[in-house]
Amino acid sequence: MNTHVPDDIAAFLFLEARYADESRYDDWESLWADDAIYWLPTKDDADPSVDVSYIYDNRSRIHSRLAQLKTGRRYSQSPPSKMRRMLSNLEVLSEQGDDINIGANFVLYEHRNGTHVWAGRYLYTVRRTSAGLQLVKKTALLVNNEDAIRTVAFII
Repeated sequence: MNTHVPDDIAAFLFLEARYADESRYDDWESLWADDAIYWLPTKDDADPSVDVSYIYDNRSRIHSRLAQLKTGRRYSQSPPSKMRRMLSNLEVLSEQGDDINIGANFVLYEHRNGTHVWAGRYLYTVRRTSAGLQLVKKTALLVNNEDAIRTVAFII
């Protein structure tokens, strides 16, 4: 199988990261499909139907989370974190029809009351539609996901 990520999909994922880093919540939300899932499990082999997750948001909950962030009154993000994500090692893992499963390593620098570094692997499902690309699923597997984590409020 060819694991090369097409340029348009790589650009889409880089754009998604930039929108999140720059708190461009409306732009970031516009990338998601109606059947989207955003998942941040507490362990690599978690099953969201039986295991606790830091985040397991459907499309409606993604919208609610962003609405809270946009108020500016979310205590855990006052002042807001400054962030930059680096994506690397992008590879196509599989394809099913219009859905392409992509893996990528990431490092996220967050600065708010000190600098914190988060690293791990993203697993994406991106869908090709007549209207363009849509993000169907994003899973963030943190390297330290089994440790106590002080907050994930900044992660969108």
